[in-house]
Amino acid sequence: MLGVNARPAVAKVVAPIVPALVRAGVTPDMITITGTVGAVVSAVFLIGSGHLFWGAFAVWMFVMLDMLDGALARARGGGSVFGAVLDSVGDRAADAAIFGALAWWFSGGGDNRLFVLLSLICLVLGVLTSYIKARAEGVGLSCDVGIVERTERLIIVLVGTGFTGLGIPYSLHVALVILVAGSAITVAQRMVAVRRGAAGARLPQSPSAP
Repeated sequence: MLGVNARPAVAKVVAPIVPALVRAGVTPDMITITGTVGAVVSAVFLIGSGHLFWGAFAVWMFVMLDMLDGALARARGGGSVFGAVLDSVGDRAADAAIFGALAWWFSGGGDNRLFVLLSLICLVLGVLTSYIKARAEGVGLSCDVGIVERTERLIIVLVGTGFTGLGIPYSLHVALVILVAGSAITVAQRMVAVRRGAAGARLPQSPSAP
């Protein structure tokens, strides 16, 4: 839930930038695409090749654009449905690139097959965390619970990656272990919340074919 609490502070930081972007004709979708492509490229080519500190730093800078596109959309009178979908897809792509790049590094220079597995488990659990919420909201349920949401995942994995790049031993190993445990708990919390929210409700049956 850190992401919700951090938004007001981030909004104050990006507020002075937004009017200039509006005047320049920059759209939220441009920001989303730039942030997604930048994060994916940084993860694949920097983290994946073992440049862990600079990879984590570059990914974080591009991920922060995710905060900017929402503020820009509000300044332009509100976001579009397509923009909301694009933003969600971009988030999933960036997250997958980070953990995929870590798995690639651990399979080569990182030389640790166990953490290849843990990186992939983190990737899958992150997708499940997001999917459960999206599917629940698609049937009219609220699912905002969880101890490790996207902001927490990014902070933990990028801090661990960056510290390892600075030579602090086992930082990334500890981060991935924490993420596996926390993400698994979050998936369980969301499934319990959905079960309680549904309270035995049934999906409407499709009309039978003539």
